[in-house]
Amino acid sequence: MYEVEIKVPADLEATRERLREAGAERVDARRQRDTYYDAPHREFAETDEALRIRRETPLAEDGGSSSEGEALSDAEPAASATVTYKGPLLEAASKTRAEHETGVDDGEALAAVLSGLGFEPAATVEKRREFWSYDGFTVTLDAVTGLDEYVEIEREVEEEGEVDATREAAVDALDRLGLDADEQVRTSYLGLLLAGEED
Repeated sequence: MYEVEIKVPADLEATRERLREAGAERVDARRQRDTYYDAPHREFAETDEALRIRRETPLAEDGGSSSEGEALSDAEPAASATVTYKGPLLEAASKTRAEHETGVDDGEALAAVLSGLGFEPAATVEKRREFWSYDGFTVTLDAVTGLDEYVEIEREVEEEGEVDATREAAVDALDRLGLDADEQVRTSYLGLLLAGEED
């Protein structure tokens, strides 16, 4: 699978209103905590790869959570976890890359396995995400701790030959939402946070 994605800085409230006006469907909202790992056998920062464990907690309809900033109680849904490997970017025009992801029963156990194999936590990215379905794409409204607000539009395709047409359709969809694909940010949230720490 190939993930065709364009990310742009945006005002989330204005984008949310445009999505409503366009008849888009709000699908979900989650709080995410992504832990990225360094590999013992190569530098992911140099190879443009990423390995992460994502822990997610559902948010209420209004985007809030009864335990925002606190540990989950037994009465709340347990956080789910996934592990994701992302390959290097495949093109300059978008954030398209090969991606492999699967759910895991126990994120803490997986973290212990990775540690035992020599993979060390490099950084953590925390964000609140709102997912919308619009014109065959997933549009994500992201409020990232320590960064600005961003909108991502993405779709997965099975063949590399589908990438160009999908990217062009994503650019058109962004334009209809009043967003400019020319303002695209190709750096990951992890990269943006690390760059901010260096400034």
